[in-house]
Amino acid sequence: MDSSLNATRRARELAEIRDGVVDVLVVGLGATGAGAALDAAARGLSVAAIDAHDLAFGTSRWSSKLIHGGLRYLAGGQVGVARESAVERGVLLRHTAPHLVRAHPYLLPLTPAVRSAQARIVMAGYRLGDGLRATAGTPRPLLPGPSRLTAERALRLAPALRADGLRGALLSWDGRVVDDARLVVAIARTAAAHGARVLTRCRALTLCGDGAQVRDELTGAEFGVRARAVINATGVWAGGLSPTVELRPSRGTHLVLRPGALGGLGAGLHVPIPGERNRFALVLPQADGRIYVGLTDEPVDGPVPDVPEAPESDVAFLLDVLSSVLREPVRRADVAGAFAGLRPLLSAGDTPDAPDGGRTADLSRRHAVITSRDGVVTVVGGKLTTYRRMAEDAVDAACPTAPRSRTARLPLVGARPAPGAEARHPGVSPAHLVARYGWEAGAVQELVRRDPALGETVVAGITRAELVWAVRHEGALDVDDLLDRRTRIGLVPEDRAAALPAAEAALALGRRKGDLATPERVHEVTERDHRDKCDGDLHTGRLT
Repeated sequence: MDSSLNATRRARELAEIRDGVVDVLVVGLGATGAGAALDAAARGLSVAAIDAHDLAFGTSRWSSKLIHGGLRYLAGGQVGVARESAVERGVLLRHTAPHLVRAHPYLLPLTPAVRSAQARIVMAGYRLGDGLRATAGTPRPLLPGPSRLTAERALRLAPALRADGLRGALLSWDGRVVDDARLVVAIARTAAAHGARVLTRCRALTLCGDGAQVRDELTGAEFGVRARAVINATGVWAGGLSPTVELRPSRGTHLVLRPGALGGLGAGLHVPIPGERNRFALVLPQADGRIYVGLTDEPVDGPVPDVPEAPESDVAFLLDVLSSVLREPVRRADVAGAFAGLRPLLSAGDTPDAPDGGRTADLSRRHAVITSRDGVVTVVGGKLTTYRRMAEDAVDAACPTAPRSRTARLPLVGARPAPGAEARHPGVSPAHLVARYGWEAGAVQELVRRDPALGETVVAGITRAELVWAVRHEGALDVDDLLDRRTRIGLVPEDRAAALPAAEAALALGRRKGDLATPERVHEVTERDHRDKCDGDLHTGRLT
């Protein structure tokens, strides 16, 4: 079945779900909800998946972009959570999303603030994490082991570090996703390819064990959806639909630094947070030259906002932590933007490994599947890395007689050639397209071949063709979808304003009828080209 999501398909499938009964209704289209839709559809169940806003509208787009092996959880004694993280990281790297998830190096600078005993403990933790990698079956060439670097080597990889007193650095490797929102889009489109009806702008007003009352947010029309099983995957908003679920949300804030703010940063950084034993700020360079810096862990009280704001106190805190290891402090003017997300952490009453009343930073990242008295299955907690396992557990609970899950070896859209497709023109697609679209890069490039004007760069390396592609195949319905989720242009307000006319033009062009250059029909990327560009030096562990 076609994996494309667009306004035409939405209208058709919205009409279909009013007239029948589906096996599974999934509410929420973040990573876990989209994963549940895919899991159920891949088992042969009929699925409707809805979201009040858009794909990856909530927490899933505000992550640190890490696909990690759970080292922090191991340090906290949460061995089961760490093991699960390592296994799911391996699934993404090897089987389901190798085009979007890759290995990345991280340096922990050995400054005078990091005592020798602490460095030994951290390195021991890195080695334990490497042991988890091995037990999870992830090959070392795919995810290299830890090592210690000299100060000279550390400064080559991170020239902005303060050289005075630097004893070197500890090098570790972990997974990262090129874009968390793009991962969710790939999951949702793969679900659609297996027959799931993926419907954004559909708000669940009430839930019960046999369906939901829904409002189409584009028209205001209300209607019922009948289902044999219902899964609530709305994250921090889960309590609004299942009042028995008790959450303690925490806010994680990230900064977006302008290109060049830290020189030529060749690796990520782990910066120790003063006064904390096992917490580090993360510095993660991006392909477009920007740098993400995070992350805070602050409890959030009161109503949960649709889009949380990053307070200035969080910005100042992160700048202070980062500047503690740099030759020159990062200025506030170097911050081009900031974003914050809310983690759907279970209260301590539901997580026995965290004491009640403790900090949100100490709460377990273990997920839970809770079934209400009326049969609604709610899945909460967890993290981006383990979305697939969370989805599997939710479908198991909702549909105990269904076939077993297939998603551990099911490639997402772009990870493999579409069925029956051939590389008709063995040319070379641009590297940035391969990195974001995998095997679909050729189909995106085909739009440029047909209309060269679509090859124009809008901002941050994003082309007009990518915006049109998002409208025709990735379910983008308005400019916010295009700029804030299908691309991340909107993270920097000035870039967003500059790209707005191009986004509006792409919406108009993308909705025209005609040959849509579907990925099932057009593939311009050869297998060798795809492998070379997706692997690269970082993927194989080679550092300059």
